[in-house]
Amino acid sequence: MKENIKNIVVIGGGTGTFVVLKGLKHTPHHLSAIVAMSDSGGSNKRIRDEFGLLPTSDIRQCLVALSDENGGAGLLRKLFMYRFEKGQGISGMTFGNLFMAALSDILGSQADAIRSTGKILRVQGTVIPVSFTNTDLVAEYENGRVLTEEHLIDEPPRDIGTSKIAAVYLKPKAQPNPEALAAIAKADLIILGPGDLYTSVIPNLLVDGIADAIRTSRAKKVYVLNLMTKYGQTYNFSAQNHVTVIGKFLGDAVDTVIVNRAPLSPQALAVYAKYHEYPVVDDLKTTRRTAVLRADVAGRQMTRKSKSDVLVRSLIRHDSARLAKTIISLL
Repeated sequence: MKENIKNIVVIGGGTGTFVVLKGLKHTPHHLSAIVAMSDSGGSNKRIRDEFGLLPTSDIRQCLVALSDENGGAGLLRKLFMYRFEKGQGISGMTFGNLFMAALSDILGSQADAIRSTGKILRVQGTVIPVSFTNTDLVAEYENGRVLTEEHLIDEPPRDIGTSKIAAVYLKPKAQPNPEALAAIAKADLIILGPGDLYTSVIPNLLVDGIADAIRTSRAKKVYVLNLMTKYGQTYNFSAQNHVTVIGKFLGDAVDTVIVNRAPLSPQALAVYAKYHEYPVVDDLKTTRRTAVLRADVAGRQMTRKSKSDVLVRSLIRHDSARLAKTIISLL
C-alpha cells in the first residue's frame, strides 16, 4: 500500500529549524523549510556588507539538515558546516556561506544559487527564503530603546536585557517570496519553531502576506515551544507568554503546542543561569482551540561550538528524532 505522503512546512531559522528538519528528513513526507532572511550577525553581516547578498547562514543550515548523509554528498555536508578558524579575513566564516556567495556571483542570482546548492547536496525537500527583500529587523522596547539590527536584538546591550519588546517590525517592509506562499497553501502541517522567538520565528510572520497565509491555510498548525528563555527577548517568559506573542500575529490559528517534559542538563542550566536564562515554565492549559502536547523532546548532550564562532549559541537543543516522532504523531 502506497504511503500517505503529506506536505510539511517548517517555518523559522537557525538551529531550531535545523533540528526539526534533521529528524523529519527520515520520514516519507515532503518537507519545505521557510527561512527568515533578516539575520545580520557574524558571517551574515559580512555576506550582506561585503558581498551585497542576503544572509545565507540559516539557508545553509537548512540545506545541510536536509542533505544526503552518504557518499560524496555526506562529505560535502561536513564541508558546508566547516568554519574556518585560521586565515586573516576568513576566520569565523563557514565554507558553505562562501560557496553560496561564489555561486550567486557565477549564476547571477542568489535564488538560483540556493536551488543549485540543494541539488549538489541532494537535499530531501525544499529550502525557501521567506523573502528576497533586503530588510532589517527593528525592535522597540518598553523602556523606550530601539534596536535596528537582528544581531543587536539577539545579543542586546546589558541595560535593556530585562526590558520587554513592545513592538517589532521589518524596515523596509518585505515582500513575500511566491514560493513561500505556495508552500503554505499546499501544506498539510505547518510547524513554527523552535528558535528565538523574536529573531527566528516572528521575522517570517512580519513579511507581508505570510501570517495571513498561515491563518487561512487548512493545515494543522503546531508551535514547538523553546526549552529556555532568551535574555533580551523573552526574559522571564512563561510558556503562555510565548504563545500569547505568537497569537498577536496569528490569532488563534495554532492547533497544538509541543512542550518538553524531560529534565534538562544541570551543567547546562548552570551556564545559562549566568546569562539570566532559565527553563521555560509550563503554565499552559489545553483550550477548545489549542491542545498542549507534553513529550520528552529535549536533547541529552550539551552542544559545543567552533572556537572561531563569535556568536552565542544554545547549549541544549531539542532531540531531532524524539521531536520528529512527536510531530509525526499529529498526522
